[in-house]
Amino acid sequence: MSGIEKVAVIGAGVMGAGIAAHVANAGVPVLLFDIVPEGARDRSLVAKGALDALQKAKPPAFMQGSAAKRVVPCNIEDDLPALAECDWIIEAVTERLDVKHAIYAKIDAHRKTGSIVSSNTSTIPLSVLTGGLGEAFAADFVVTHFFNPPRYMPLLELVASSQTRPTAIDSVRDFCDHRLGKGVVRCNDRPGFIGNRLGVYWGLSAINAAIDLGLTVEEADAVMGRPLGIPKTGIFGMADLVGLDLMPLVAKSLGNALPPEDSFHALLRPQPIMEQLVAAGYTGRKGKGGFYRLNRAAGNRKEAVDLQTGEYRPAMRVDIPILKHARVTPLALIDDDSKYGRFARRVLGETLSYAACLVGDAADSVEAIDEAMRLGYDWERGPFELIDRIGITAFVARLKADGLAVPELLKVAGARPFYDASGGRRQVLQSSGGYTDMVRPDGVLLLDDVKRTSPPVIGGESAALWDIGDGVACFEITTRMNTLDGQVLAQLEASLERADKDFDALVIYSDGPHFSAGANLAQLAGALDNADAIANIVAYGQHVMTRLRDSDILIVAAPAGLALGGGCELALHANAIQAHAECYMGLVEVGVGLIPGWGGCKELLWRLSTAKAMPRGPMPAAMKAFETISTAKVSGSAAEAREMGFLRPGDGITMNRRRLLTDAKTKAREMVTRRVPSEPPRFQLPGLSGETLLVSSAEAMARMGLATDHDVTICARLAHVLTGGGANLIEVLDEARLLELEREAFIGLLAEPKSRERIAHMLESGKPLRN
Repeated sequence: MSGIEKVAVIGAGVMGAGIAAHVANAGVPVLLFDIVPEGARDRSLVAKGALDALQKAKPPAFMQGSAAKRVVPCNIEDDLPALAECDWIIEAVTERLDVKHAIYAKIDAHRKTGSIVSSNTSTIPLSVLTGGLGEAFAADFVVTHFFNPPRYMPLLELVASSQTRPTAIDSVRDFCDHRLGKGVVRCNDRPGFIGNRLGVYWGLSAINAAIDLGLTVEEADAVMGRPLGIPKTGIFGMADLVGLDLMPLVAKSLGNALPPEDSFHALLRPQPIMEQLVAAGYTGRKGKGGFYRLNRAAGNRKEAVDLQTGEYRPAMRVDIPILKHARVTPLALIDDDSKYGRFARRVLGETLSYAACLVGDAADSVEAIDEAMRLGYDWERGPFELIDRIGITAFVARLKADGLAVPELLKVAGARPFYDASGGRRQVLQSSGGYTDMVRPDGVLLLDDVKRTSPPVIGGESAALWDIGDGVACFEITTRMNTLDGQVLAQLEASLERADKDFDALVIYSDGPHFSAGANLAQLAGALDNADAIANIVAYGQHVMTRLRDSDILIVAAPAGLALGGGCELALHANAIQAHAECYMGLVEVGVGLIPGWGGCKELLWRLSTAKAMPRGPMPAAMKAFETISTAKVSGSAAEAREMGFLRPGDGITMNRRRLLTDAKTKAREMVTRRVPSEPPRFQLPGLSGETLLVSSAEAMARMGLATDHDVTICARLAHVLTGGGANLIEVLDEARLLELEREAFIGLLAEPKSRERIAHMLESGKPLRN
């Protein structure tokens, strides 16, 4: 393993503080240093201010509030001797070489032998950073370029020199991978590395083309967004996110560092509208707005900049028919004879051909560049995967037709794709012209790999069962957002029957971004006027969830991303959970006028009742469950999910998303050998007095204007379930009774007109209705 048990970060700006917070998220103590302000009585005031800001940051920098306690504010005049305790020292000061060199001299005077020093620089080459600092310092030095915000952006660019000792490289890579959850991409020591160099190039290309071709910001973002597998922020939304003041500075820095023959220089030109916005304080989301803003004087109306006049106007919805075909094949878009097609063709032609020029320069391989753009910019596919979707022959033909140079790598490829899986294993084209196998790092297993080599044990349109080896099966949901409908539940029941016979354990997992966004609301809405159908949906869901929990084999749920409503209930019924750190769990049914109906109330109540930290007696667990469900509270992380009671103490958390399936499989194998049959849940609940207390709390919220009358109606139904449906204090209830109460409440709420309004509104707008 890495051997890194304590970290220091020098520079408590946005990036340095964010890095410190994420190290703390990993459970590692961290010292956060900054300067001593002139005349300050508190000499660590700057670092303390950064820590305060981290605790208020949106989105949250810490995965749980207690993580902030691991960050110790320090100053660089009094506290540098503490560096002797640290295994890794990260420099994140301003991008000035003289400042960095002065800091390195101070670090070297206090650090222990063998400690690793790294810079978070995004523009200064490593060779320049270590110049004149001695061989011993250079041997312990690397560049670790985090992306902002450090908690959420999975890319970590790692740059080393020929002088860097291999053990230092391995330690940092291992720590960033396993403890911080990063996708570590090795880059060459070139300006901007991969992410900034190609990402800024793409941004400049798209902004220039949008202005030249007369697109609006909304049109440009619609084209250069989801249809191409790029986040919906597109290009102008991304510029707002990065900062309109920062983007030109990074572009200028790269231009100064790159050789004159680099095609990056052709994109550098004055951006008067961007300069005008920055001068007026419109620096992006961190300021008053950027290319987009919310006009508070007009009731928070969303507005966008007119690229021709520089003035704000109401934001427009765009409808571009050709974009519907672009997801199937980008070729349809770039061949479209419209300003949208010409825009996409120009930007993709410039950007993807530039990416081909970076192989052998910014990185040694095609897959490193693709990985950097997927992880650093959240592209669904990297540049070379996009070229494969277009077709190399077609792409080269269009480069030639547009008068663009064809990079040597594309000539080497000829008509062959960059990625080839025809032989049952995934291979990638090298610049030498041959293919090599793509090998996952140890401990990384994706269902995508399993699918390349074997058919499903049970297939289907909505779900599938896969054999992932060592006696473990994997149940995968494949609906949109992994929602649960009757077909998925039937597939799950069939998979449980098969797994009971042929496997020792089963993992519920998907390679996709979300575990499950919950029940298929459209299917439920379609049955609203059929009482028997509704009753069957609820009863069958409860049956399958109970069947899951009581299976003959061990079941591990591996949630990542959203695990909401029915998706949360699915996870709660597993024997164990191995969650990704960025897992957002919640029983959110009140948002559509309902309560959990597939055993979620019962399972959360049972987990809370049996938690060691929960005060004894019938009321505390019921009150905590009521608070969580009635407010539709969603965890901000897996660590918060544990605090809320969704995860038990023995459940695991995986920091690196790509290691989740392996970790879940390992947990399942370990638990198989020491599984002890669990006793069925039994409840002693507070009854009518507890129900009255919970309903009174909801009524008080309504009197304060924090809840509606219908919220109170929902809360009354929920309170009735959680307190035992009128049971007396000495009565012991089994889970069948709790499930019966859930069914009655769920079906009763479905008959309420206001609940139906909430369901219809959610289906139409994707947002909850407070009626």
